[in-house]
Amino acid sequence: MTEKHLIWDLPLRIFHWGFAATILAAWYTAEQGADLVEIHMQLGFVALALIAFRILWGLIGPKHARFSQFVPSPKSLLSYLRSPNTAKSTAGHNPLGALMVILMILLISAQAISGLFINDDVFSSGPYYGRISNELEKVMKFLHHNTFDFMIAAIVLHIAAITFYWRVKKENLVLPMITGKKTTAQVKSSDAIPHSKIILGCIVAVCCVIFVYWLVVVNAPVIEEFYY
Repeated sequence: MTEKHLIWDLPLRIFHWGFAATILAAWYTAEQGADLVEIHMQLGFVALALIAFRILWGLIGPKHARFSQFVPSPKSLLSYLRSPNTAKSTAGHNPLGALMVILMILLISAQAISGLFINDDVFSSGPYYGRISNELEKVMKFLHHNTFDFMIAAIVLHIAAITFYWRVKKENLVLPMITGKKTTAQVKSSDAIPHSKIILGCIVAVCCVIFVYWLVVVNAPVIEEFYY
């Protein structure tokens, strides 16, 4: 029987699939217009919590989740691009996969944060709408209305890379992100992580939820209403 080693921890896997589901749901609710605008805003808050979790988990999570372990140096990235077929295999993200992680974090951050400062000109507005200058508000609207196109392009590229690895390199990248494990043919036993740090993951997740609740509810400016 082929031995398997734990590489991707459970909190990271839950984040990954929760992140994918949130992006899909946000796209769907945005396409429905005013009918689902409130749900769309709530999904933006979920995205903020997920991003906050991933950033913290990238600092204190298990080995392969940490930025210090997978963010490539310019030298290693160039080396990988020059000869990807002969490059040293990695248990976690390869250099291009690492760049995709960083890119998605940046894009979703821009999308979710900009949504806090804009409105839809009809029914609803972000919790910080009207609290920045008109010039900054225009920037936020531009980001929110255009960043998603880059996200779609990044997702398509990500799926294309997964397909390439599956069909050409005969390496299934999806299954390990479900089970968390890779075989001895893919990784060495020394690459395995001992456990998923589930308790720490739960603590971090709760802290992120509390932070986002504070940000969009407790700390949000009170909108004054005037009646005539």
